[in-house]
Amino acid sequence: MSAIDLQLDSQGRLLHFLSVEGLSRHHLTEILDTAESLHGVAERRVKKLPTLHGKTVVNLFFEASTRTRTTFELAAKRLSADVLNLNIATSSTSKGESLLDTLRNIEAMQCDMFVVRHSQSGAAEFMARHVKPHIAVLNAGDGCHAHPTQAMLDTFTIRRHKPDFPALRIAIVGDILHSRVARSLIHALNILGAGEVRVIAPRTLLPVWVEQLGVQVFHAPQAGLRDVDVIVMLRLQRERMERALLPSEQEFFQQYGLTEERLALAKPDAIVMHPGPINRGVEIDSRVADGPRSVILEQVTNGIAIRMAIMSITLGNHARPAEENA
Repeated sequence: MSAIDLQLDSQGRLLHFLSVEGLSRHHLTEILDTAESLHGVAERRVKKLPTLHGKTVVNLFFEASTRTRTTFELAAKRLSADVLNLNIATSSTSKGESLLDTLRNIEAMQCDMFVVRHSQSGAAEFMARHVKPHIAVLNAGDGCHAHPTQAMLDTFTIRRHKPDFPALRIAIVGDILHSRVARSLIHALNILGAGEVRVIAPRTLLPVWVEQLGVQVFHAPQAGLRDVDVIVMLRLQRERMERALLPSEQEFFQQYGLTEERLALAKPDAIVMHPGPINRGVEIDSRVADGPRSVILEQVTNGIAIRMAIMSITLGNHARPAEENA
């Protein structure tokens, strides 16, 4: 079974969320529409829905994270699920236990969903292949491969500001080579029919296969940012760079950092995005990050609604054996 087929049941319903690649526009639109219906929950006096009451969600974060882990936790709690955050630094995996043994032991605690973040590409898919049928697996980022929930919260943010995807020109700027965010976002934008997707980066930070994703490649921001509707800045991922691919962060900012002058090349109503954490003075100037066209904090807020939507959809398509026979 392919990774794409692994996500879906025989009726084409979403069972796991491992990657946006290979999903249909219907799947992505269902997530976006569900998130829209859940977006107002945070403004209620009681910020809870009973959707996942009695369910247990386990956050398995083998990489450090703040935004992703906390928004997944908030999303689960707002759907009334019980949440277990496994401290990997003190868990048995740090003592040599295999990923599969960790999986089996947590499974034995009668859990319903695993949210997995791992430095190795394919870790979430591995878990989805080995979990019991009633358990859903969500990929919270695996290596340089995919970060599908980030792609969905980014497209959700774009849609709330600029809903006509075929009319949009979107630029993704920075470390494309090491960015699972860029890869997932490009797939999502193509599925949703975005008019033009551009990537802007030095040659050393571009994968050789990037043009196969149907993007326009630019090495100069002066050309790539001209007349775009959306600018997505990426973090320089030094922790994934195996060798020196840049002379210095200061030089990168001078050549590619988003300043007010470079932002002026885009359309007057263009929005600025960044998946975070932002490095001020490296990828983006503070005046832009905190400026009126920045929607960076909106992305964080929207991440809760998107993750609530994906949790409710995937677990809604699962049923324990006892529930099936009830």
